[in-house]
Amino acid sequence: MYSQSKLNKEKTMTTPTELFTAEVKQADIDHHTPTAGAMTGHIVANLAVLANKLQQAKWYVKGSQVTMLKDLFNQLLLQAYGQKDQLGETLIDENLIVPSVQKEFDTYTMLEENGQNKYETTDWLINNLVHDYDTENMFITRAIKLANKEDRPVLALTLTNLLAANNHNIATLQALLGKTARDGLDEEE
Repeated sequence: MYSQSKLNKEKTMTTPTELFTAEVKQADIDHHTPTAGAMTGHIVANLAVLANKLQQAKWYVKGSQVTMLKDLFNQLLLQAYGQKDQLGETLIDENLIVPSVQKEFDTYTMLEENGQNKYETTDWLINNLVHDYDTENMFITRAIKLANKEDRPVLALTLTNLLAANNHNIATLQALLGKTARDGLDEEE
């Protein structure tokens, strides 16, 4: 994402509208030549959408394990909120801009949500969440590499902790489906 210091150095830009326009323009450039900040912005957007999906799953899950699943989805929902906030704080601490509005989340996310999902089976909901965490991990591993390349150890550490949490979530959700952690996720050679 666009560096806050770059924005502050722009002598001709003084209004919030001008600053945000410059931010959007630079973000587009950063996303075509990925930076750790830009890649982490995708992760923040993914977490915003993941939180919506977890909320929907918590509200609409059905079946004999409904109480346990509602509790699990609530824990994952609270975790996603916390992770999004922590990544945002880390980006700000790194003097980078973080996506902060729904339009940006919609632009940068790679996760898909749909109102009809509430009518899917419990196994379908769980499997869909597994794939969302796996998609998130794809961005996280790229962002870790970029953060290391850019000498941003704090961002890399935050992302590494997020990766560990996601791997645990995948394993937990996969176990509910009677699978091992990577069943159905790794492509066959």
